[in-house]
Amino acid sequence: MDSTLPGLFQELGVVSSGHFVLSSGQHSDEYWEKFRLLEWPRVTEQLCHEIATRYHRRSISAVIGPTTGGALLAQEVARQLDTRCLLAEPVSGGGRELRRGFVLHPAEPVLIVDDVLTTGLSLRETLSAIEPYRPDITGIEVLIDRSGGKAARQFTVPCHALLTVSARTYKPEECPLCAKDVPLVKPGTRISLHP
Repeated sequence: MDSTLPGLFQELGVVSSGHFVLSSGQHSDEYWEKFRLLEWPRVTEQLCHEIATRYHRRSISAVIGPTTGGALLAQEVARQLDTRCLLAEPVSGGGRELRRGFVLHPAEPVLIVDDVLTTGLSLRETLSAIEPYRPDITGIEVLIDRSGGKAARQFTVPCHALLTVSARTYKPEECPLCAKDVPLVKPGTRISLHP
């Protein structure tokens, strides 16, 4: 499916050019709006099928996603694998946790699913949230790795992306777009530390 993804993303308006502050606090000249995909259930189903097929022969007892985009994807992947879907929700002060009575058991095989990987913050928070339960993390899957594969290498379990791109990101104090006074747009839902 990789060869058709760029065309699909272009058609749906997933990628925007400009000057953006990302949820990580870094700046970029492009923004990948995963909700342009997620607003189309059939597209979401198709993309999640690409993920689920990697795990059909494994016994996954739960698919876990960080809210919000990752949770929607985790729900669909779990549906296709006929298993549970758990949510890693933000905690005030930072981090994530499992709430709403979600429980994991030691050595239980789980899959983590998220939408866009830039620095890996949401995934690290999700891993920290489930670490006390000591599950068997089978893998991590993302729709888009915008780090060119660099961020995926930080994890000790396999991390795959349906599409890997090398998007430029900058620390706010080193951003060439800020130096040129290009107006800054803050998309997404996480409050940035560097508006």
